[in-house]
Amino acid sequence: MSSSPHPCGVLLFFLVVLCASFNSSATGIEANQSAWLSVDGSQASARKIPETMFGISFEEINHAGAGGLWAELVSNRGFEAGGESIPSNIYPWSILGDESLLIVSTDRSSCFERNKVALRMEVLCDNEGPIICPAEGVGIYNPGYWGMNIEQQKTYRVLMYVRSSESINITVSFTGSNGARTLATSNIVSSDVSNWTMIEVLLEATGSDPNSRLQLMTTRKGVIWFDQVSAMPLDTFKGHGFRQDLFQMLADLRPRFIRFPGGSYVEGEWLRNSFQWKVTVGPWEERPGHFNDVWQYWTDDGLGLFEFLQLAEDLGSLPIWVFNTGISLNDQIDTQRILPFVQEILDGIEFARGDPNSTWGYVRAAMGHPEPFDLRHVAIGNQDCGKTNYHGNYLKFYSAIKNAYPDINVISNCDASSTPLDHPADFYDFHVYGDANYVFASARNFDRTARLGPKAFVSEYAVTGKDAGNGNLLAALAQAGLLVGLERNSDAVEMASNAPLFVNANDRRFNPDAIVFDSSKVYGTPSYWMQTFFKESNGAMLLNSTLGAKTSASLTASAILWKSSDDGRQYLRIKVVNFGSSTVNLKITIDNLDSNLIQAIGSTQTILKSSSLMDENSFQEPHKVTPVQSPLKAAGKSMTVLLYPHTFTSFDLLTLLTMSQAI
Repeated sequence: MSSSPHPCGVLLFFLVVLCASFNSSATGIEANQSAWLSVDGSQASARKIPETMFGISFEEINHAGAGGLWAELVSNRGFEAGGESIPSNIYPWSILGDESLLIVSTDRSSCFERNKVALRMEVLCDNEGPIICPAEGVGIYNPGYWGMNIEQQKTYRVLMYVRSSESINITVSFTGSNGARTLATSNIVSSDVSNWTMIEVLLEATGSDPNSRLQLMTTRKGVIWFDQVSAMPLDTFKGHGFRQDLFQMLADLRPRFIRFPGGSYVEGEWLRNSFQWKVTVGPWEERPGHFNDVWQYWTDDGLGLFEFLQLAEDLGSLPIWVFNTGISLNDQIDTQRILPFVQEILDGIEFARGDPNSTWGYVRAAMGHPEPFDLRHVAIGNQDCGKTNYHGNYLKFYSAIKNAYPDINVISNCDASSTPLDHPADFYDFHVYGDANYVFASARNFDRTARLGPKAFVSEYAVTGKDAGNGNLLAALAQAGLLVGLERNSDAVEMASNAPLFVNANDRRFNPDAIVFDSSKVYGTPSYWMQTFFKESNGAMLLNSTLGAKTSASLTASAILWKSSDDGRQYLRIKVVNFGSSTVNLKITIDNLDSNLIQAIGSTQTILKSSSLMDENSFQEPHKVTPVQSPLKAAGKSMTVLLYPHTFTSFDLLTLLTMSQAI
């Protein structure tokens, strides 16, 4: 993901002409049309689509992880958001109570070497004597990421490190946004915390509020130091720290790979703020966190390299690790000085794949995963091909990785769709950003790409600008057309993923996004639902299909044979995007397939459409633009179907084929 996105990759000249012909296709008025689609159901026409064809690309953008998928409720849990200097920025922590009754500051007294900043709270009142504390006490509170979602009868683990030269009595509570309503509470009483002490409290909520906050209060005079204050629900996915509803949105796509952690997040505006994996592993309280200077917010790095690898495993997806090549958006390391960076990545691969007795494999095992992760792909940089030192740095990384791990697939940032690479690679990265017409036209980009050499990884695609809104039907249709084209060219394209994946509605840094959420709710944009049409394509058989010669350029189609994981049946799926403004009578003929093998009962059609191209989903109408399935009563080897304007339709014909018959 680029911080200033633009169309990437080289398009052949004929696409320029094609784009021009689409200038009015999405919004203009066209005459009613008839069209013809021929599908060859024979064994000779079938070609297997890669098992990893469609996946997801995760970037720490829009608070996708911090305040999103990573279920930590406390923002700036270590008081490190201001960096190592003091006084530090403790935002969004705030003082609770009369400010004349306590003094809150920061110092560098923490017991953690990599994050020395701690919060010092000096309470000037007491429960007796000349200055009496209010009955509820004084202290500090944290509202989380635009409110903590506390739900009745759910349990939350609160952890913190505390130090004081005197005994303590601290009330730990979840309250409503103004503190008036207590949802869960417990007291921490200790006579000896003279050394830093980890304290754990389990809080069971007696009420619900999506805009809650965490409060730490006391009525006892003295000085208390706090550090690494964490609050997480117990019901994260498998206890791995992932927010359940957001994880489920990913799982429902059945992604076969996940690319992480970015995007421009990998590079940083400056190298000092790039994603550096070694400080993101180990105990969470020892991670210093860092400023995400590309997208302008602090991350505690709870979502580190280990968690990304765990996420991939939990999803049943292959991890694709994008790492920094010594190049940021504003500075870069000379190739002659790149070897320490190369060693960092070799250590990272050892962390993922190494034996538990190896140096970094031991660290992974200590984190609870003695078995190696299934890391097969790494990407050397993100959108760095044009940078001065990329070529030289790339070769250093490539050589070292292949020497140590010859089976790992290495992905280059340089485009090879029209011109061969001048360096070795297993795959090359390709990004597609632009208006709706451009993205739809890009479906043809790989039609004439050489089938020899490395295949493409279309790791980021999205409709941007005014066409996209906050994620509308127009963007989804354009992207559907692109994916149909990539599917048809899956002998030249190995993988594809949409970006960005997530957006917290309170921090839209980039539009549009596939999944929108806040502290308690989530919905998929039309582009998210569009992707569900392709989740059965991974490993399916692509059939040769041909639209009639006079068919409008606003139609595109593909055909696959796939097996349902639910009932084990075989289906022939025909996907058609009508990007134009006319209704189309489409006659479909399926050749070289016995008509008795197609069953009308059990066949369906699924349509993604709405009353307006600019329609979007929202928290108020989360299903305004979602697929609608109905029986396909006319299912047969010859059938005429109606394609409404601006629609994406999937026709799933139940067959009596076995997989051996299908191929």
